[in-house]
Amino acid sequence: NPYLGHRHLSAQQAQLLGEYYRLSQTLKRILALSGALSATKPHAQVLDLLRLTERKMGLVITLFKASVWSIMVEQEERNRA
Repeated sequence: NPYLGHRHLSAQQAQLLGEYYRLSQTLKRILALSGALSATKPHAQVLDLLRLTERKMGLVITLFKASVWSIMVEQEERNRA
């Protein structure tokens, strides 16, 4: 912790600033790794496949909602009869 023993900071302040420092270092490592991963061609291919899957899932969800709605309407009609 680069803030420990600083004369203008209390122990709690130094500890808190140390946590923020560690967090910023972790975020920098994540940024570096994500940049390296996103620069590869296989990554772009995976994203394309995920987009295709997302579109298909949208269709599946729409069909599922329509089926559920149909079942609910049928049940209401049976309850009225």
